Amino acid sequence: MLYAAYAGNLDPERMAARAPRSPMRDSGWLPGWRLTFGGEEHGWDGPLATVVESPDSPTDTVYVVLYEVAPEDEDLLDEWEGASTGLYARITVRVHTLDGDLPAFVYVLQAYEGGVPSAMTVGLIADAAEAGGAPADYVAELRSRPCRSVG
Repeated sequence: MLYAAYAGNLDPERMAARAPRSPMRDSGWLPGWRLTFGGEEHGWDGPLATVVESPDSPTDTVYVVLYEVAPEDEDLLDEWEGASTGLYARITVRVHTLDGDLPAFVYVLQAYEGGVPSAMTVGLIADAAEAGGAPADYVAELRSRPCRSVG
């Protein structure tokens, strides 16, 4: 079984439109990772969301939603996430769930980290986290992140 773990786009409705044969299966955490932004030159309104390993800070963790990826949806997701162009790389990670650890793939930005995301980007990520069942304190932390207004 192939699982995809999503940290920035947790909204089940948005995922169903992108990968219609890949249902949501679980949620969990990526301990030792953090949600960040980078590749400002690639985003239409600023830096893009990504996850990065954070080995020096064991308290860092990222909430993710796991989707069971149907073979027919793999290429669709790679294209949608920019893996087919090299913007993001698809890597395998271990996701901690209540039922144990599961291997899953995530998309990691292939650009320099840095930049302040737009308020719209932060809002979309926080709204998606809420829709994906993230704990309230995690959503509140997302909403409190520094951001800039666009326009």
